Amino acid sequence: MGLTQNKLKPFCLFLFSLLTLTPLAFSEIFLEEHFEGGWKSRWVLSDWKRNEGKAGTFKHTAGKWPGDPDNKGIQTYNDAKHYAISAKIPEFSNKNRTLVVQYSVKIEQDIECGGAYIKLLSGYVNQKQFGGDTPYSLMFGPDICGTQTKKLHVIISYQGQNYPIKKDLECETDKLNHFYTFILRPDASYSVLVDNKEREFGSMYTDWDILPPRKIKVKNAKKPVDWDDREYIDDPEDVKPEGFDSIPRQIPDQKAKEPEDWDEEENGLWEPPMIPNPAYKGSWKAKKIKNPNYKGKWKNPWIDNPEFEDDPDLYVLKPIRYAGIEVWQVKAGSIFDNILISDDPEYARSMVDDYFAQHRESEKELFAEAEKEKKAREDEEARIAREEGERRRKERGDRYGHRDRRHRYKRHHRRDYMDDYHDEL
Repeated sequence: MGLTQNKLKPFCLFLFSLLTLTPLAFSEIFLEEHFEGGWKSRWVLSDWKRNEGKAGTFKHTAGKWPGDPDNKGIQTYNDAKHYAISAKIPEFSNKNRTLVVQYSVKIEQDIECGGAYIKLLSGYVNQKQFGGDTPYSLMFGPDICGTQTKKLHVIISYQGQNYPIKKDLECETDKLNHFYTFILRPDASYSVLVDNKEREFGSMYTDWDILPPRKIKVKNAKKPVDWDDREYIDDPEDVKPEGFDSIPRQIPDQKAKEPEDWDEEENGLWEPPMIPNPAYKGSWKAKKIKNPNYKGKWKNPWIDNPEFEDDPDLYVLKPIRYAGIEVWQVKAGSIFDNILISDDPEYARSMVDDYFAQHRESEKELFAEAEKEKKAREDEEARIAREEGERRRKERGDRYGHRDRRHRYKRHHRRDYMDDYHDEL
């Protein structure tokens, strides 16, 4: 039985809505980790550096000022250690699809020096030996050291060599939770977002030194003799007025009067002082007009680089099989959470929006309260230290004062004895 006209319209609307929603059905999530129940079965803590006593561990916690106390992550737990942990994921390739890597990190400690980045790994990885020398395909996230280094790493591996992004990207340094997002598209364009705000964008062709540049400047190029780069020129029809150069710069002040006590025999003939001439206009200059022959500012021309050989798969990483955290920190306390590896930027954006809508304000309030309590403790410790210092200074003063009194008594008694001795003599 065929569709009637009355039934055809709703069916078309349904079909249209189905087609518009179809792309969402093909989006894929390769890893979404919120470190909820059973997370230890999915993540393997590495033994790298453990025999040397340099391996740290992770604590499952929501932190000191959690926006959501039930949303726990894994926190670096021991100071001055290496931390390495990884999860195996179904192997996937980002060929012909967008890659989205996103996670949150809250650096609760005064980190001093340490990383807070994550890595995507390819090939086979012995997860119990995963460490700093394990090859990776992508490294992304903050690296802080002192007051100078506040770097946001984006390092891509290409044909076995690691290439850092050429742009200087800064990470956040406060102690609140922040989301870092890296998006890599099939046209080799990319975006870096922090808390859903685009921090940087560009292309792998220009922002990494992976391939030679497409274009290069001509060496030793010289501006053509007939190149006119004067945007404005003198108006050839503008003529200097007759007598313009004879206008004096200064003229006698006609309003000045000879002083009554002026003595010509003694002071000479009185002359009025000179004042600026309002008719004087300085050196004559012709009016400027647009140069009809202006060709623009000359620039060194670009040509195709003979050494450039395109790679249409420049953006393609080796098939990803693991996600890992491998960092060194002087002071521990960074909480990693909300890890997402997907091909859907909109889903990643919604995850961040949901967090900020539901938990950001409560996190800020708890952090402000924690800072207030911390300051109160520091003030109290400073007060106790001052009182202890005053007590010790007073004790030293009393002790030294008693010794001085004894010393003065001995000197006085000795002087009296010597006086009596001399009297007897």
